[in-house]
Amino acid sequence: MTVLLERPVRVAPIVVGPNWFAGVMGTGIVATAAASLPLHVPVLRTLATAVWALASVLLVVLVAAAVRHRRAYAGDVVSEQFWGAPPMALLTVGAGTLLLGRDWIGEPAAVAVDLVLWTAGTLLGLVVAVVIPYRMVTRHRPGPGTAFGGRLMPVVSPMVSAATGALLVPHVPWPVELLAACYAMALLSLVAAVLVFVRLWRRLVGYGPGPARMVPTWWIVLGPVGQSVTAVHLLGRAADGVLSEPYATAAQLLVVLYGVPALGFALGWAALAAAITVRTARAGLPFSLTWWSFTFPLGTVVTGASGLATRIPSAVPAALAVALYAMLLAAWSVVAVRTLLGAHRGDLLRPAPPA
Repeated sequence: MTVLLERPVRVAPIVVGPNWFAGVMGTGIVATAAASLPLHVPVLRTLATAVWALASVLLVVLVAAAVRHRRAYAGDVVSEQFWGAPPMALLTVGAGTLLLGRDWIGEPAAVAVDLVLWTAGTLLGLVVAVVIPYRMVTRHRPGPGTAFGGRLMPVVSPMVSAATGALLVPHVPWPVELLAACYAMALLSLVAAVLVFVRLWRRLVGYGPGPARMVPTWWIVLGPVGQSVTAVHLLGRAADGVLSEPYATAAQLLVVLYGVPALGFALGWAALAAAITVRTARAGLPFSLTWWSFTFPLGTVVTGASGLATRIPSAVPAALAVALYAMLLAAWSVVAVRTLLGAHRGDLLRPAPPA
């Protein structure tokens, strides 16, 4: 008599990778974008502060989980791109602490917390911005048809450092040095983003948007564009009283001369990304953590438009910022609920199939 022994079913291990930090970024930008809106609604600030607190809790939880699962994504060319998310999560929560958290913990504590998070996020972001592209060209060397929007993640964080660092300029004893470092990081990130975008455009035109679950990542293109507009605005504001003439005036001119056309490009790309997303959704757009690409990049366009609203004597940027923020809230609500459901079922805690 032959006894058949059933093989035990292997359950995929639970994995918390760097892409989870996109949830912190998307939640944090909902708070910081609300603080920058050209609206004065007391309840809005209260709600935004509560969202900042939620993002802070998520950051602490994910940092602890990521330390435990830090080797889960080693060698994965797709997932490696999302190592840009942890530093940007640190920077976003830090900026929210200074803009909103000070209402609860006081300005001195808020400045101290932001300075720690900004320093950690900036150093980690610079390492990621060098190491990940280096691994791409020396180890992985993927073909042109494998490019996707997530390729921008490693090079965007220095731009976020530039924008959030501008908020710290009035609070540090070395404002000129910090301001100069922020401008340098902004240029570094912008040049790198343009180089990556060229490859992304060639892939999009030559090979199409790619697998359905990666389509949301095409919204990431809005990130470096919107964040650059936000950065030049905040750096221009920080330069006032720090730089001498004519550099202070040049910093103000740069906001409008660069910000307006860049914002126009962002709106054009948003329309293209929306069309691609709708077309894909008709055939089936499965939920994954890439859906968080609908939040943070859009939020940077909100903060950029809000900054221009303070510079241009027109109601258009302000109306645009409010309309885009309403879209951001809707996107965040849907993605947050779907993420909670997916985490509860365990679907999002398993390794994703290869793209």
